[in-house]
Amino acid sequence: MERLQKVMAHAGVASRRSAEKMITAGHVKVNGKTVTELGTKVSKHDHILVDEMPIQTEMPVYILMNKPRQVVSTVSDDKHRKTVIDLLDDEIKERVYPVGRLDYDTTGLLLLTNDGALANQLTHPKYEVDKSYVAKVQGIPTNDELKRLRHGVSIDGKLTSPARTKLMSSDEGRKTAIVSITIHEGKNHQIKKMLQAVGHPVMKLKRETYAFLTLKGVQPGDFRELNPEEVKELKRVAKLDN
Repeated sequence: MERLQKVMAHAGVASRRSAEKMITAGHVKVNGKTVTELGTKVSKHDHILVDEMPIQTEMPVYILMNKPRQVVSTVSDDKHRKTVIDLLDDEIKERVYPVGRLDYDTTGLLLLTNDGALANQLTHPKYEVDKSYVAKVQGIPTNDELKRLRHGVSIDGKLTSPARTKLMSSDEGRKTAIVSITIHEGKNHQIKKMLQAVGHPVMKLKRETYAFLTLKGVQPGDFRELNPEEVKELKRVAKLDN
């Protein structure tokens, strides 16, 4: 059994604090009866309506996946390509969704969950959750070009927020380099567009970290569930109301 406001928050209806206000204001029904008591507890078998709309009450699941190339970060795909949900097989019974996306040819750390409130906080630019990437690029970026990325570059008519960048290695013979870049935004194809803007098209791209989480021990195509301490810390990073 879980407190009603906690279940609502996990379902992505609202933050826990906002859910409490909705309950006391009479917006919530459990099994057909309006509930205004904050101490009310419910199970996954209870039918919950918020403003006459049903919500999902399954227990929250938090998954860290190492996404391989040629897999789409969606629940389904009209082109019949393999999705990250296909990689879960039958091990995860709950219906989960990717938190943000990684491009078809981008690899690395992807979170999946059915906790809508947390997913919303993590993907909202307001909360500035860091994500770090390693890119193999054409050409060798100069200090000035890396400095431009640190100060923000214009993509799609808008200036990106400052990034943290580092030239990790370079190959003079092949005219390629490996660059580390950390951002807290999540615009479409952002890393690729940023590096393109300074004259270095991306050849390969991998997300290595998401907040404090890393890919340690998780091979490409594999996944693991986050432990309770990791979930707690992720909610703290996302400034999710408790």
